[in-house]
Amino acid sequence: MILNIVKYPDPVLSRPGEPVTEFDAALRKLIDDMFETTYASQGIGLAAPQVSVSKRLAVIDLSMGKDPKDKLVLANPEIISSEGKQYEEEGCLSFPEIREKVVRAAKVRVRAQDEKGKWFEMDGSDLLARCFQHEIDHVDGMLFIFRMSGLKRELSLRKIRKMQRDGEW
Repeated sequence: MILNIVKYPDPVLSRPGEPVTEFDAALRKLIDDMFETTYASQGIGLAAPQVSVSKRLAVIDLSMGKDPKDKLVLANPEIISSEGKQYEEEGCLSFPEIREKVVRAAKVRVRAQDEKGKWFEMDGSDLLARCFQHEIDHVDGMLFIFRMSGLKRELSLRKIRKMQRDGEW
């Protein structure tokens, strides 16, 4: 089932998610729905708060559904190490039509649980590192516009306010 993606400034986006404690059929259904929603939106990642579920849960698939081996589930994720810097354009399904360059670590190591509750660690670099950081920010209640420069953030917020006034947001 395709879920509704909430847009900024919905308050659920600014709150840290609650830890995932139940690794059951309901969680697996939410995960499946989150992947389906990600693909329908032509995204590569989605965090539970973006679909109004205040949980520390995210899904990532850089293949956009083309390779099942690329599907990643991150429950209770955390970044345990990072190195380097990358400055690339980023977008967000909760900020349609807003794309801007932000600084992120070039490489990260994450620790998380899979859909069955098993802990794992994984390294990511380049786009995967960026995606890990973006989705973990979401479960922490941090939004990518707050990683932009002050000027770019203000321009983006102005654009959002104009779209809201015009009924396009």
